[in-house]
Amino acid sequence: MNYEFFIAKRIIAAKRSKNSVSSPIIKISILAISIGVIVMLFSVATGVGLQKKIKEKISGFNGDIQISNYDANNSKVTVTPVSKNQDFYPDFPNIPNVKKVQVFATKAGIIRTPNEFEGIVLKGVDQNYDWTFLKSYMVDGNIPDIDTKVSQEVVISEKTANRLHLQVGDTFHMFFVKDNPNKAPNSRKFLISGIYNSGFEEFDESYIIGDIRHIQKINKWEDDKVGGFEVFIHDFDDLKETGFQVYSDIDSSLNAYTIAEKFPAIFEWLRLFDTNIAVIIGIMILIAGINMITALLVLILERTQMIGILKALGNNNWSIRKIFLYNASYLIGRGLLWGNIIGIGLLLIQKYFGIISLNPETYYVSQAPVYLSIKHIAMINLGTLILCLLMLIIPSLIVSKISPVKAIKFD
Repeated sequence: MNYEFFIAKRIIAAKRSKNSVSSPIIKISILAISIGVIVMLFSVATGVGLQKKIKEKISGFNGDIQISNYDANNSKVTVTPVSKNQDFYPDFPNIPNVKKVQVFATKAGIIRTPNEFEGIVLKGVDQNYDWTFLKSYMVDGNIPDIDTKVSQEVVISEKTANRLHLQVGDTFHMFFVKDNPNKAPNSRKFLISGIYNSGFEEFDESYIIGDIRHIQKINKWEDDKVGGFEVFIHDFDDLKETGFQVYSDIDSSLNAYTIAEKFPAIFEWLRLFDTNIAVIIGIMILIAGINMITALLVLILERTQMIGILKALGNNNWSIRKIFLYNASYLIGRGLLWGNIIGIGLLLIQKYFGIISLNPETYYVSQAPVYLSIKHIAMINLGTLILCLLMLIIPSLIVSKISPVKAIKFD
């Protein structure tokens, strides 16, 4: 072990003394770094978690990419059908990022009960529909049994069920207005097989999900006609590029648009989180760095005589500066250690117990989601250590200004 490490260890041992002038300053610096790390971990874990959760919910209801006729206009209601007999269905062999393709159709109507009525959109799906997403948000009952026979079963949101005073096992009539207002509306009787609550009120209050064959019969479509296709992908980070590939691979009469294009306001709002996270991290590192600069200057001032003696013994300025930088690294490391222990512990509590709740009308989730990533944790710790040490290099230059003669006399 070289002598710079040895002297740094002696300084660390000495500063723990209650009589040390630097002791309270050091403790404040370690506390500042710990708090900064906790805040950074929370901002990244909850910010990224919220982004992923909202994207997951939008994708679960709409797919990552939708394919439909050009006249669909991003509407909630299907106007012109599309043939199911497409080269890309049920998958895109030329696009490896595509995970699954499934059909859907939508039809607006009114749910009528003895005492209430509600405007709603029936989303029709077939037996190949992936219910994995919705299963995780089921609060009662089961998903519809869609098989060879036309199923009367549907799932509705908890919010809609509460407004209409419905529960699992109840039946209701839904009326679909025809294009000709002089004709009586079509009526369908549905059975509630399950109730879900995704927390995404924009979708929860708008959709019920059932058999697509009801919509095909009401619209007088042939069996191979659907409203469109939902495309799910493996890597959401490649959404834009995959969307372009899908658009290039389909027939010219069809249009493909990503959920980022369908819901631009939501995704623009999500992008603001990246800016907020960057600002918070920058402020926390700056505060930690300023505290460490203060601690370093106090340490140098407290060890002025030692610096003078080391210079008199022939040590150069950089060698002495390294002693204090080693000491600062140790202090930063302690702050990082306690910050990680407390921060990750609190995040795990939030992840599994959901202590912090959010307003779903504003944030689309009922509790703050947490996404813990080893990569993010490592970047926060490594970035804090490196940036704080870089900020300390310039203040450590004060060592070169200390005269050996005056330092030895210093009291």
